[in-house]
Amino acid sequence: MSRIGNKAIEVPEKVKVTIEGNEVKVEGPKGNLSYTMSDRVSAKFEDGQITVGRKAETKKDKAFHGLTRSLIQNMVTGTNEGFKKTLIITGVGFRAAVKGNEVNLALGFSHPINHPIPEGISVKVEETTKIIIEGIDKQKVGAVAADIRSYYPPEPYKGKGVRYDDEVIRRKEGKTAQGK
Repeated sequence: MSRIGNKAIEVPEKVKVTIEGNEVKVEGPKGNLSYTMSDRVSAKFEDGQITVGRKAETKKDKAFHGLTRSLIQNMVTGTNEGFKKTLIITGVGFRAAVKGNEVNLALGFSHPINHPIPEGISVKVEETTKIIIEGIDKQKVGAVAADIRSYYPPEPYKGKGVRYDDEVIRRKEGKTAQGK
């Protein structure tokens, strides 16, 4: 039994949903998204709600049931409100800037890092140490944030690096001098 897959998806007034065969198209104030479902699941749009069903009771069908429901929910939320990830840069001389369609990062290496911004994603930098990534596709927003974080993940001794806004870094105590 897929608990997530059985929940109905509430569709706001501003969002328009079209289901043709295995193709789900969602149009909202922020943009348009589409998704091709697996043959193992089906979806219906009635009375402002989307319900996702499965064809069989196998383990794989149950997994696709929950996955499909979550992906459609993310499409509805993304086209209506959008998604946002915030990254914080910590370290002396560490900074970021947006130049054209690239994020320029100075993270203590001998060279600057230029990360391309994919289509459909907007990146803003506030106070040179706060990067805000926004878009309608949850997967793309998360992937861009993870890619930028991977250049210099936070280290546990001084806390330097790129971290998510809500991420907690467990700090370690450094070595202490031993006297005889």
